[in-house]
Amino acid sequence: MADPKKLFIKTYGCQMNVYDSERMAEAMGGAGYVTTETPDDADMILLNTCHIREKAAEKVYSELGRFKGLKAEKPDLKIGVAGCVAQAEGEEIMRRQPLVDLVVGPQAYHRLPEMEEKARGGAKALDTDFPEEDKFEKLKGRGKAKRAPAAFLTVQEGCDKFCAFCVVPYTRGAEVSRPAERVLNEARDLVERGVREITLLGQNVNAYHGDGPKGGTWSLADLIWELDKVDGLERIRFTTSHPNDMQDDLIAAHGECSKLMPYLHLPVQSGSDKILKRMNRSHTAESYLRLIERIRAARPDILISGDFIVGFPEETEEDFQDTMALIEEVKYGQAFSFKYSTRPGTPAAERPLVDDAEASDRLYRLQALITKQQQEIQQSMVGREVSVMFERKGRLEGQMVGKSEYLHAVHVANADVNVGDIRAVRIVESSANSLGGVLV
Repeated sequence: MADPKKLFIKTYGCQMNVYDSERMAEAMGGAGYVTTETPDDADMILLNTCHIREKAAEKVYSELGRFKGLKAEKPDLKIGVAGCVAQAEGEEIMRRQPLVDLVVGPQAYHRLPEMEEKARGGAKALDTDFPEEDKFEKLKGRGKAKRAPAAFLTVQEGCDKFCAFCVVPYTRGAEVSRPAERVLNEARDLVERGVREITLLGQNVNAYHGDGPKGGTWSLADLIWELDKVDGLERIRFTTSHPNDMQDDLIAAHGECSKLMPYLHLPVQSGSDKILKRMNRSHTAESYLRLIERIRAARPDILISGDFIVGFPEETEEDFQDTMALIEEVKYGQAFSFKYSTRPGTPAAERPLVDDAEASDRLYRLQALITKQQQEIQQSMVGREVSVMFERKGRLEGQMVGKSEYLHAVHVANADVNVGDIRAVRIVESSANSLGGVLV
């Protein structure tokens, strides 16, 4: 019996890409591949790319350049580019890097086995369509192998918001929600394989509007309440949300559903109404703040995370100070912040840029404030009892590491627990990016 072929996948960017990479591996598993941790012994290399970060495409081309020697040593090695850069660049990737054998967009990766077969025959394979068939339906099975206790599950893809800085509507397409029954079946399958925490994913996950099992349309809250009934599933999270889609039933679920964890990633991007309008965000700083009030009224201990872009075209120091004021009022437990960088094809791409040194200084000041808030919130956890789901062994002998209900990383020394256990832990120390505790 021939040895199985080996597949190496490098994943860039968001949690949805992590999920997509898992499904790509499963698809190629049906074609006789097993995954490997190194490209050196791979028969096929896939780069699952993200177009959000600065110079994303150039970084992919640079990464591909590193494989030239490997391709020369192993002419039968197949190299593919998947994900959002693949969708945006298409055939240009093959033109600039002839060593690439296949390019597949995020809506067509269920076709990978056929594309690999075509590439094995010596032809280039390109698929950046938005096919009518449901890729998730084409990839029904998740296998039977034991899973880590936490898993991602995509329930919604695409975006109809068309923020002026964002390529997602062009690379992922329009907002589409998976039928509720298919999501529930996949969730049950994950739980049967050892998963105890599921994070529901979507570009605008709270815009979920999937077909219900008995007709009608389900909201994300409807889906969460049905997942609440799944025996063995102990924790539910979701990301990423848009303020405009935070409906009353979802806010209420945060206060009423015990399995829904008290953590919410709710990007605002700016605290300046002028900049928000130029970004086409369709909300104001005031409406965002009032929304945070309502969410905290439902779940007072909820940890809020956010996204910020500084140096957006036309942003003044006054606009930036409006953002800083919003951050001061919200008090974020975590946040992701970036200096604006142009994405070709987006409405903001043609606008004059803020001075780079000024934008860098604003990012430094914003991150300093966010770090201060994060550390204050983590310090406030010392002495409190939290619930930790243990996910892996730590670096030290006998140490175990997991996540609290607030998504804080927590390490416990001399922990007599197993991966997947959920235990009460009293927090005794706070460090830069994690908490230390003892079992209760």
